[in-house]
Amino acid sequence: MKAIAPRCAAGNSRGEDASKAASGTLQAVTTVLVGSQISGQIKDLLVDFNSPVKAGQLLARIDPETYELKVRQAQADLEAARTSKLQRDSDIAAQKSQLLRARITHEDAKRDLERKESLLQKAFISPAERDKAQFTERGAEEAVRTAEAQVRSAEAQAANAAAIVKQREAALASARNDLAKTAITAPVDGVVISRQVDAGQTVAASLNTPTLFTIAQDLAKMQVAVSIDETDIGKIRGDQRVTFTVDAFPGRTFEGRVDQIRKAAQTVQNVVTYTVIVATPNPDLRLVPGMTANVRVVADSRDNVLKVPNAALRWRPAGTAARA
Repeated sequence: MKAIAPRCAAGNSRGEDASKAASGTLQAVTTVLVGSQISGQIKDLLVDFNSPVKAGQLLARIDPETYELKVRQAQADLEAARTSKLQRDSDIAAQKSQLLRARITHEDAKRDLERKESLLQKAFISPAERDKAQFTERGAEEAVRTAEAQVRSAEAQAANAAAIVKQREAALASARNDLAKTAITAPVDGVVISRQVDAGQTVAASLNTPTLFTIAQDLAKMQVAVSIDETDIGKIRGDQRVTFTVDAFPGRTFEGRVDQIRKAAQTVQNVVTYTVIVATPNPDLRLVPGMTANVRVVADSRDNVLKVPNAALRWRPAGTAARA
C-alpha cells in the first residue's frame, strides 16, 4: 500500500513521504516468564500486578516443609554412609595388621626351615623335623596370601563405602537445591505485568514449568511487533522512521525506528507476512504492553518538493468557456 500525504498549502516547499500502513502490538523489549521447577503449595505471595522488582528479590515462596524433611533425611543418610566408611577404613587397618603378623610369622618359619636344612645336612636332626618345618613355612606363606586377599577385599569395601558417601552427598545437594527453589525470585529488574497464582494455590511442575509471574524488564523502552505483507517487506529497511498511534491516545503520534526484520515467515490463510520489530522510547510510561498500534513505516521521502493544491491546476480566466 502506497500513500502520498499532502503536507502544506500551495507555494510551500516541504517533504513528500511514501509510507506503508500496518498494525502491530506493543510489547516490552525483554519479557521474562518466571516459573517454578518444583511442585507445592504457594505459602507466601509478596508481589502483585505492577509491582517494581529487583533482580534476586523474593516474589513468592512455596511451602518448604516437605523439602526440609527431604534435606534432613539426606543428611541422616550421609552421616550413616560416612560412619560406614569409617568402619571400612578401620577394617583395612585391622587387615593390614593381620597381614603384617602373617608376614612376620612367615619370615620366622622361613628362617627356621633354613636352620633345619643346615642341621639336617650335619645329621643333627631327623628328616621328619625338617619336613615339619617345611610344612610350617608353607602354611605361613599361605596365611600371608590369605591376609593380602583380605586387605584387598577391605580396600574394595572401603572404596564402595566412599562411593556411597559421594552418592549421599549428591543426594543432599539435590535436596538442598530443591529446598532453595521453594523461594521464587526475580531474575531481572523490572515490573510485574502479570501474576498467574494466588496464595494457597498448588503448583504442579511434573511435566511443564508453570508460569507464576511475567516481568517486563524496562518499560521505558518499548517495541512494536508489526506484521508486514510479503509484497511490502522488500521496501522495509533497518533504521527507517516509523510513526504510530494507539487508541488510548487518539490525538498523539508516537515515533520509532525499525530495529529488526525477522526472516521467519508466518502464513495464515495463504497470506504470508513477516514480523518487523520497531523500537520506540517510552519515557513517560504511557505506552503499556498489549496495546494495538496503527503503524506507518516511512518507506521513502523527498525534501524540497513544491506542492500546490489541485484547484490551482483547474484555474481558467474569467469569460473563457470550458472545453468539452
